[in-house]
Amino acid sequence: MSPLPATILLQAAPGGPDMGFFLMIGSLFLIMYFLVIRPQQRRQKEQEQMVKSVVKGDSVVTSGGLHGRVVGTTDDVLTLEIDVAKGVRVKIDRTSVERRTEKAKEGSEK
Repeated sequence: MSPLPATILLQAAPGGPDMGFFLMIGSLFLIMYFLVIRPQQRRQKEQEQMVKSVVKGDSVVTSGGLHGRVVGTTDDVLTLEIDVAKGVRVKIDRTSVERRTEKAKEGSEK
């Protein structure tokens, strides 16, 4: 019967794990950093910049799925108009904006 791969690794270094083990762990960390962590940080920065740049007149979608046009802004709160005909407006937290579907037209901002 052939020995298990873990047994072979332990037998290869009688004094403990060799440098190959540490190189493997280090390379796995680097791969995870460049494939997972770094792109996620970039997306988070882009989302924060988009949320900060939302102005009156933009059409947005919230994380809850509401679609509306921004009719009022403060530092932390946006007022969305979700039904123009009935004049339905809701106040939402600025951080709940998921994406901007349409930018305000130039000159329409007040």
